[in-house]
Amino acid sequence: MAPAGSDREPVAVSIAALADRIGRPAFTAVCVDLLAGAPRERYVAELRGLTGRTWEPGDAVLDRSRWKDYWVRTWGARGLLHVWDEAATPAVVRGLADGHYRPAEMCLKVAARYDVAGTGDGAAALADHALPRVRAQAVRCLAVTGDTEHVAVVTAHLADEHPDVRRQAARALETLRRRLDLDDT
Repeated sequence: MAPAGSDREPVAVSIAALADRIGRPAFTAVCVDLLAGAPRERYVAELRGLTGRTWEPGDAVLDRSRWKDYWVRTWGARGLLHVWDEAATPAVVRGLADGHYRPAEMCLKVAARYDVAGTGDGAAALADHALPRVRAQAVRCLAVTGDTEHVAVVTAHLADEHPDVRRQAARALETLRRRLDLDDT
């Protein structure tokens, strides 16, 4: 539900409506293209659905000084968070290596929600990110997508400087132990 006094629908609703309107294959292609860095001008109509805003030519979404390019990549990934298609797997794996934390963090969320194949190593690399929120999301992702070689990465974060990361690492380690049938030794 939209916040009180807001005439905008929740972004998850506008994203789902966009996918219904243009079809899932086209929706996935748009999100993958945006995540890869496609020019925003190519997708002004689609960005309305992906952001929940009514952008028009000349509006702020086209203003690179206001909405940096990493936002466009993040919106592409966020679309996949709400409407997933396995055809986007390679783009999400690549997105984990994005130079800006926002698209990479969104790809971690997608990977964790949908158990996206091949994302364990990218999540492990992000587990050492400077921002605690990214580290926490990375170990959360590893709980779902990690394998035995990632257990040490998660274990190391039990002593992270940030309490949120430590809490998430403890949860992730318990999930990994259960999921991978590891004993407690």
